[in-house]
Order: sequence, then C-alpha cells, then structure tokens
Amino acid sequence: MARLIRHLLELDGYRRIRHVWSAEQAVGAAAEADIILLDHQLPDVRGMDLLPRLLGRPDPPSVIMVTGHGSESLAAAALRQGAEDYLTKDHTLPELLPRVLERVRRNRALRTALTEAERELVQAERLAAIGEMSVTLHHELNNPLMAAMAEVEMMLPTASAEQRVGLEIVRTALQRMAERLRQAADLRRADSTDYLGGLRMINLEQTAGGNGAYRGKALIYHPDQRVRRVISLLLRHAGFLVERCPSVAELQSSAAGPGLTLVLVPSGPEGGPPLSGFIPAAVRTFAVVVLGQEAEALSRAAGADHVLPMPFDPATLVGDILEAVANRNQANAVEDSRR
Repeated sequence: MARLIRHLLELDGYRRIRHVWSAEQAVGAAAEADIILLDHQLPDVRGMDLLPRLLGRPDPPSVIMVTGHGSESLAAAALRQGAEDYLTKDHTLPELLPRVLERVRRNRALRTALTEAERELVQAERLAAIGEMSVTLHHELNNPLMAAMAEVEMMLPTASAEQRVGLEIVRTALQRMAERLRQAADLRRADSTDYLGGLRMINLEQTAGGNGAYRGKALIYHPDQRVRRVISLLLRHAGFLVERCPSVAELQSSAAGPGLTLVLVPSGPEGGPPLSGFIPAAVRTFAVVVLGQEAEALSRAAGADHVLPMPFDPATLVGDILEAVANRNQANAVEDSRR
C-alpha cells in the first residue's frame, strides 16, 4: 500500500515523500510534514489514537485518514477529531488521491492567507491609532516648530561665527524634527524596532506606502467573512482599492459607479440565480470573476469573465484575476475601435 501511494504521489508531482511505519516515527516526522496520510491500522497503535498527537502541534500538518473499505464510520469519527479528509483502500484510491490532496493543499494555503489577513487587520488597527497620534503631533508641534525654524533663519545672517555654529546645530535638529513629523504623516506600516531596556519604537524609516501600480476599484461580495478578508488582502497588495459589499443589492448599486475594474462574487447556491443574483451590465468596463465552478456554464452565460474553483489557491488567485481584468480591457478596446 505504501509503495502504491508513493507511486501515485510521484505521478502527481510530489517529490518530498517520506514513509514511516510506527507512531513514534510519525510524531517525529510530523514537524517537517505539510500533509500526512495516516493509516488506521499501524503496527503499534491505531491511527485514531495517534491523530490527536499529530494535530496537537503548534503548526499541525493536515491529516488524511486511510481506512479499509467499509470503515466510513471510522473515517467520519476522524473528521470530527480534526482530520481533513479520508480515503478508502479500494479501487477508487488512485482516482481520488490526487483530488483529495489538491483540496487539502488549497485549504492549507487558504488558512495561511487567512492568518496573514488577521495580522493585516491588527496592523490596520495600529495604523489607525498612529494616524490619530500623527494628526495630534502635527496640530500641537508643527506651528511652533515652523516658528522656531523661522527665528533661526532670521538670526543666522547677523550672527557671529561662534553663534552661527550653534544656530546651525539648532537648525539641523529642527529640520530632523520636521522630517520625522512628515514621515509620521506618511506612515503606511507599523513596523517597530528595539529602543532601550526592552522598549520598542515605531521605525519611521519604513514609510513606503502603496503596492505598485493602481489597478482601480474592486467590489467583493461573498457570504463567508474569512474568504472576503483573504481576498481583500490579496487584492490590496496587488494595487486594487477594495470595497466589500454586505449584500447583492449594494453590490448592484456600487457597480454603477465610476472607476470600477473588478467585481468578484460567488457562483451562488445550487438552483439559485447565477452570480448569486448579480446582473452585470451588457456594456461595462469591469471584469466579473466568480468563485465556484459548480455552475460554470450558467455563470459564463450570465456574464462571468472568469470562473475560479473553491477553495481557491491564494498563490495563483491574483494572477488569474489580473488576467481576467486584462482580457476585459482588451475586449473593451476592441469594441471601442469598432464603434
């Protein structure tokens, strides 16, 4: 069975494969594993008994249970304990293994992106507080700072050589203060660095804001808050101005506004309207990207420019979306030339 699974994994492009056959070996190897295929019948322990030890790690691997045919109830119990999926040792294994692995891989990538989105949310809250402090500093310090600099400039022409040395030092210090105020106003990150005695301070040298070219406005509607948050983060990093719409009605209204280049919606529940009820205009400047391939034909017939699977792959999502936007822009240019 291990040789068969290794062969199937190699055919699917996996190269870092390790086979272990005892509980202790599995626990030791778990630190380096992203995905574990866990057989229930191990020589020294049951897979179900080993599952909590594997999942109890700080950064646990994804576990796929491998059970004998007819052990679906056992697999269901494993899912309740945190296993990602299960496979049975029957004729379906060669067909299902690549599908299950791809789904698990996408879910892991999505969780990683969600963790990054959570960090981004905390960062945004820090920046909001920093912004308020920056406004306060400008209000309280900028005017007296400018007055002090003006006084120094007026005193320099008539000052003695000794006085000029002191005034130059004061002017340099005031200019440094003014530059730090400007950097605080332009701060787009909240990176910190060591100061003294274990204290931390904001690193004002890290003030770069923006993420390259501005790509226009993107509207997102999706019922899953985690999905909305991850996609918003990825699109903002790609240069989009992102707006999350709480309802299809608000999405429909916002889509009539200027500067829109992208609308992202779920395919919608089975039997429901395509694009979750969103109706794109026949003539439009923006691309429509749909999450969910369950009703791909209906989505495309309703105006979708591109349809992505769920769970999506965060590593390729932005590239797919940018391609859809570029194709829409090209189609619009062709239509404009015809008119």
